[in-house]
Amino acid sequence: MKLRKVTAASAVVLALAVSATACGGDKKDDGGSGGGKKIAIGIKFDQPGIGQKTPQGYSGFDVDVATYVAKKLGYNADQIEWKESKSADRETMLQRGDVDFIAASYSITPERQQKVDFAGPYLLAHQDVLVRADDPSIKSAGDLNKKKLCSVTGSTSAQNVKDKLAPKAQLQQYPTYSACLTGLQSKAIDALTTDDSILAGYAAQAQFKGKFKLGGLKMTNENYGIGVKKGSDLKAKINKALESMVSDGSWQKAVDKNFGPAGYKNEPAPKIGDIKS
Repeated sequence: MKLRKVTAASAVVLALAVSATACGGDKKDDGGSGGGKKIAIGIKFDQPGIGQKTPQGYSGFDVDVATYVAKKLGYNADQIEWKESKSADRETMLQRGDVDFIAASYSITPERQQKVDFAGPYLLAHQDVLVRADDPSIKSAGDLNKKKLCSVTGSTSAQNVKDKLAPKAQLQQYPTYSACLTGLQSKAIDALTTDDSILAGYAAQAQFKGKFKLGGLKMTNENYGIGVKKGSDLKAKINKALESMVSDGSWQKAVDKNFGPAGYKNEPAPKIGDIKS
């Protein structure tokens, strides 16, 4: 009887050990050393030129930046688990540990810095307008007065213009940027406003080639950073990777590839920690 009890107890211990090993085998390495099998990265899935999920995979400037950073952390492209990071969900995803870092047109702001940490910035964007290529009438923010100005429902971009720069602008809210582009093409609206990088990504799509142009108004500064969980040691590692991406020319190649077809005149790569107000 005693022997049976000991044998049964040993079997339980062995089963628990095997179970613990199996559970830990696929864990991602939160330290970013590349020792884990996967790294989870948050991106946008619906922003052409920035972060987009397509039948062929994932593409965009943020995807290229994140892939480069992951490689420097020790992860190959096939070890990346891409997760959709909608604007309203980003802080929560980082705080819960759903992702290791987020690169999703994520502007660094004092409010967000209270909740998460940021590496970077890695791109200085500006609020701008997209207009039809044959429309010469919008050369300054003041020219948007009495114009039909589109942005997506819930966005503050168009309201910022109306409140601060063009009080007589006629705001038009559409459900998506793609819907705004259709309206711009049909002349139902006169201009679309959001970050110039996002506008360039849309305008660079093959079906819109030569149809739109950026206004170059630079109405705000948007410092794109890579979000990490508060206190994470990934911040320093990612900053080092971003510096390497700039110095070896990969950063400019990614800009040219994703935004170049729209004639996007990008700012030089920002220095780490240099946040323009």
